[in-house]
Amino acid sequence: MSLHVAKRMVEVQRSLIRGIAEASNKPGIISFANGNPGNETYRPELFAKFVAEGFAEEPLTLCKYGNSLGYEPLRNAIKTYMSERWEIDFTRNEVLITAGGQQTCDYTTKVLLDEGDVIITEEPSFASCYNTFRSYYGTLAGVTLEEDGLNIEELEKAILENPNARIIYVIPNFQNPTGYTYSLEKRKAVYALAKQYNLAIFEDDPYCELRFDGEDIPPIKSFDLDGRVLYGGSFSKTVSPGLRIGFLIFDKELETRITVAKQVTDVHAGMINQYIAYRCMISDFSEHLKRCQDIYKHKRDVMIQQLEEKSPEGLTWNHPEGGLFITITFPEGFDTYDFAFNAIDNGVAVIPGAGFYIDQDKPRNTLRVCYSTSSDEEIIQGIDSLCTYAAKWLSKQQ
Repeated sequence: MSLHVAKRMVEVQRSLIRGIAEASNKPGIISFANGNPGNETYRPELFAKFVAEGFAEEPLTLCKYGNSLGYEPLRNAIKTYMSERWEIDFTRNEVLITAGGQQTCDYTTKVLLDEGDVIITEEPSFASCYNTFRSYYGTLAGVTLEEDGLNIEELEKAILENPNARIIYVIPNFQNPTGYTYSLEKRKAVYALAKQYNLAIFEDDPYCELRFDGEDIPPIKSFDLDGRVLYGGSFSKTVSPGLRIGFLIFDKELETRITVAKQVTDVHAGMINQYIAYRCMISDFSEHLKRCQDIYKHKRDVMIQQLEEKSPEGLTWNHPEGGLFITITFPEGFDTYDFAFNAIDNGVAVIPGAGFYIDQDKPRNTLRVCYSTSSDEEIIQGIDSLCTYAAKWLSKQQ
C-alpha cells in the first residue's frame, strides 16, 4: 500500500523522547526518562468516589454532549482559582477546557498561524509543541533559553529577522526539559517585546503549581492588558495525566474562533473526566498540591545529593525550585546522544539534550533527568549507574 501522506505530517519528526522511553521498557531498567507524575500522587479511590457520586447526582449531564467551552462548574472553579491566585481578569478573558495540555498548543496554533508563519520558541523546549507548530506549516525560530528565561537580545533579533513571526512560545515555570524558571524581569521583557511588535504569546504552564522552593512568580498572563497572551494550563501534572484535562485562557475576542477550533476536533472534552477534575478542585486541592510539592522536593533533594556524592569531574547540574526535571551538563563538545542510548544497556534511561532542539541532529552536551517517578532506592541506584557509566564514557573521550 502506498497512500499519499499529507506534507504537514511528513514535516513532523518522530519523538526522540518517546523512542528512548520505549527502549527503556525492559525489566531492570531504572528510568529517569519519562516526565510523568509520581504514582504516589494519584488518587484513584477518590476518583472512584467522585464518579459514583456524579452518576448518582447528575447522570444525564455526564452521559450527554457538553458545552464546547467545557463543563461550566469546572470552568468557574478555574476562573475563581486563577483570579484569586494570579489576579487574572475574567471580565476580559474566557476559559476553554481541553483534552490535556497539548490541545491548548494545538488550538492556539490552529487559530493564530498561517502557512509559513514563524513561531519564535525557546531552545531547548518541549518537542511535542515543535511538532504541533510544524503540523500547521509553521517555521520555527529558536532563541537561547538561559537559567532565568529567554535571552532578550536574541529574542528581539529573531523578531526583527522574521517579519511574519506570529507567536512567542514559552514554558515559564520549571521548564521542560531544563527545569529553568523565568524571572519576573524576563517575563515582563518578553511581554513588552510581544506588545511592541504585535505578537501573541503562548504561555505553556503545566508545572506552575509544583513549586516547592523560592517565591511564586506571576504568569505573563496576569499582566496581559491587551489580550495577546494565551495561557495553557493542565491537570496532568497535578492530578492525573489519564484524565486528559487541560485548559486554555484567552481574550474573549477570540472566543468564537477558539470554540470552532475545538468543535472541529472533538466537540468537547469528556464529561466524566471534567467532573472528576471539578470535584478535585473544590475538595482539598490546596492540600493535594502541597503533598505533591513535598514529594517532589524530597525526590529532587535525593537526586541532587547523589549527584554531589557520585558525579565524576566535569559534570554540572541545576537546582530547580519546582517541577520534575534536572539538567545535567557534560563538558563542552561532548555529545550525549549515543551516551543516552548506551546508558540503557547499563541499567538507566535518560533523555539526550538533542531531543529538545529544533535540529535534533546537532550534537548537544546535556541530559534531561526526571526524578518524579522513581523511589529513593531507584534514584540512588540509578544515579550510581549513570555516574559510573559517565565516568567511563568521559575517560574514553579524553
